[in-house]
Amino acid sequence: MSTEVLKFIKENNLEEKADKLLRLVKEKNIPVVDLKFNDLPGLWQHFSMPSSELTEMDDLTKSIFVEGIGFDGSSIRGFQKIQESDMILIPDPKTAVLDPVCEVPTLSIICDIYDPLTKKPYTRDPRYIAKKAEAYLKATGIADLSYWGPEMEFFIFDDIRFDQTENAGYYFIDSTEGEWNSGRDEKPNLGYKPRYKEGYFPVPPHDSYQDLRSEVILKMIETGIPIEVHHHEVATAGQGEIDMKFDTLTNMADKCMMYKYIIKNVARKHRKVATFMPKPLFGDNGSGMHTHQSLWKNGKNIFYDPDGYALLSQTAKYYIGGLLKHAAALMAFCAPTTNSYKRLVPGYEAPVNLTYSHRNRSAAVRIPVYTENPKTKRIEFRPPDSSCNPYLAFAAMLMAGIDGIENKIDPGEPLDKNTYELSKQEARKVKTVPGSLEEALNALEKDRDFLLKGDVFTQDVLDVWIEYKRKKEIEAVKLRPHPYEFYLYFDI
Repeated sequence: MSTEVLKFIKENNLEEKADKLLRLVKEKNIPVVDLKFNDLPGLWQHFSMPSSELTEMDDLTKSIFVEGIGFDGSSIRGFQKIQESDMILIPDPKTAVLDPVCEVPTLSIICDIYDPLTKKPYTRDPRYIAKKAEAYLKATGIADLSYWGPEMEFFIFDDIRFDQTENAGYYFIDSTEGEWNSGRDEKPNLGYKPRYKEGYFPVPPHDSYQDLRSEVILKMIETGIPIEVHHHEVATAGQGEIDMKFDTLTNMADKCMMYKYIIKNVARKHRKVATFMPKPLFGDNGSGMHTHQSLWKNGKNIFYDPDGYALLSQTAKYYIGGLLKHAAALMAFCAPTTNSYKRLVPGYEAPVNLTYSHRNRSAAVRIPVYTENPKTKRIEFRPPDSSCNPYLAFAAMLMAGIDGIENKIDPGEPLDKNTYELSKQEARKVKTVPGSLEEALNALEKDRDFLLKGDVFTQDVLDVWIEYKRKKEIEAVKLRPHPYEFYLYFDI
């Protein structure tokens, strides 16, 4: 057994973790193992195998926990070219849970991606980037841990149709909850459809998805995701939110992926469809991912100061300064779709103004003041949405915050007023997030050094991300006529 293999087994406590996993498979009589990993844009990929393929403990050095299992990296978005396609997955035993949606008992395991030649972690593996960000934080001495609490919003629809061909392009969304169906003959139409922008917190029958969301959170709890609350959100047509209890960066990103997986599959079981698209409806609220974050050292929350503004420490203010300074570049990862910028529009409810404030939801950074408990003090960065890859978005935000602390970036004075009601003179002084994905990518090209520290994001990853987003998304959308252009221009 090589020294490197022994080191890998010891550092990852692999013998104990693999032993527990194998016992679980035998005790629960689980016949199938499902291996999941993340592509660069942020969609889970997977393949399955019989549980008998898991090697017994005396063969650990030759098991998939050490040697991995191969896959074609050239078929995964943002990964390898065809001449260098062979890659390997190494399952992380601590992520193993009974799959919450499969009818056949299936053990679900999240994997890390490795290069088969160098035997090193793959630099484009989003989960590896997240782990490097956590390691870099610790190496700086600023803090030991970062905690994350994303508020992921979504829609549940009854029907979605879309197409784009040479001679046609359209989408059609429908929901029995949609306010636009208040006059439809539904034989019978029972009313109680949330009005536009009035979907926040009404009880059933207005909230027709109470039981579905409750089913979802019970599935989440089964997989080890602690849930704090679920509710209907502001928009009509089934917008909802489920809040998870905070966790460390990589663990929370893992949970975000399971979160999406469960909601999509439970909705499908009920002949519904769930989407995390930021702005699927015109004229009503989009779906964001307000992201709560804090830093801890030696068991203490270093964002807390009983004498600070909104009980914030100077360290926390510098962290905010980093977020605000690098916000334009951050949006390339935190709001990474062309559709994201249909939500991030000045003058509406989206938090586009780059300022901070306590309680104020019109600022990009809000400091919650529900309680004075030092353990709960955190900041909330509001521009991100759930179309992001959480591993990359969390890592990028952390790196911006660290840069703010290291360089003592002053975020300026808080703005404790409704930023949507500022005078023209006041508004001109407040910077905003980019108005498009293209602007965000341009900003990332100019402002990327803070991401490269500690080799957390590599130059290669940033270049691939920018190229992929420009060619596969921005250019593709630009080339296609928009349906509303026919309304505006067909009779010219």
